Formats: sequence, structure tokens, C-alpha cells
Amino acid sequence: MAMEIDFDKMQGMVPAVLQDADNGDVLMVGFMNREAYERTLEIGYATFFSRTRNVLWTKGETSGNRARVFSMKTDCDRDTLLLSVRLEGQGVICHEGTRSCFNYAISGLAGALEAEK
Repeated sequence: MAMEIDFDKMQGMVPAVLQDADNGDVLMVGFMNREAYERTLEIGYATFFSRTRNVLWTKGETSGNRARVFSMKTDCDRDTLLLSVRLEGQGVICHEGTRSCFNYAISGLAGALEAEK
């Protein structure tokens, strides 16, 4: 049974979280409109809608660092997607040349656990 995604809450878009299929690392977050969602289903590679350029784009279409989708899930509200992916090319996803876009720690969080040494 296909799950209907709720594109109405955020002006026609939903956040799409990319997670490494092998180790669970969160790699990036992009936004999909209905067309990007359907294109992802059709070609099997993560496709997004660029809010700044107002165009569809498939991750890695110019760099070769593509994100092959192995599964897609939605949250209970049907307004966020989780894509389990494997990276192709050089194995990086961030435009800064890193494997993940989440590389900057935020300090000063009350109650934060100290990292193990």
C-alpha cells in the first residue's frame, strides 16, 4: 500500500532526511515537492527541490556523488521523509566535500552529555 505524503503543510514541500543505509549516520536534509518525490521513486536516486534556485535537482548529477535510495519511510504525520541511502562516487554528500553535512557542533546546550574520551 502506497503511503500518501502530506505536501500541504509546508507550501508543497516536505523535509527529506538522508541516512546511511549501512551505519545509520545522518548525511543531509533536503526538501522535496511532489515532483521531486515522484522522480526519486522513478529513478531510485535522491532528488530534491531547490528552494533558492526553484528547480529540481538530483543529488550528484554534476559531482557524481549520488545517493542511491534503498528505502523510504514517512513519519506518523506523513510530512517528513527518511531515505536510507548508499553514496556513490567519492562517498561525499556535502557541497563542502565531506561525507555528511552535519559537521559543526553547537556548544552551550544545557544538559548536554559530554563526549566520551
